[in-house]
Amino acid sequence: MNIIPILMKEMANEAVITRKMLSIIPEDKYDWQTHPKSMTIRQLASHIAELPGWAAMGLTTPELDFAATPYTPQPINNNAELLAFFEEKQNQGLAELEKATEEQLLEPWTLRNGEMILAKYQKHEVVRVALDQTTHHRAQLGVYLRLLDVPIPGSYGPSADELGK
Repeated sequence: MNIIPILMKEMANEAVITRKMLSIIPEDKYDWQTHPKSMTIRQLASHIAELPGWAAMGLTTPELDFAATPYTPQPINNNAELLAFFEEKQNQGLAELEKATEEQLLEPWTLRNGEMILAKYQKHEVVRVALDQTTHHRAQLGVYLRLLDVPIPGSYGPSADELGK
């Protein structure tokens, strides 16, 4: 079984849902957060938008070391910038996946912070983690939006808002 076409299809399907969620964020609420320990909507949405790029990073590097490459979030100020950033990362992820070989997907990849190993994966698992993280953080965004009384679009079927409940 070839996993590349399966991952590419899943990335494309998840992108449809992600675009819907990112496009409805009220721009005047970018600095709102549910709790002082929670990310702001800007931080959360920017992270969601960057996650497809993890597929490209995972396929083209042997590791990510936070000690050597500190995290610098993309500055996002409105939904147009957010969606453009998402499309850039989605296109990067799909392009690298399309160029990949099935053998390359089996190569090791490490997430670390200096000497501390946070996770060890095969490269196909990095793509899978990026997809899982997208779903996870998109659900968080849905809670944020629900708390702000923003109607939520359906993800894998209609939402209560779409059903008029």
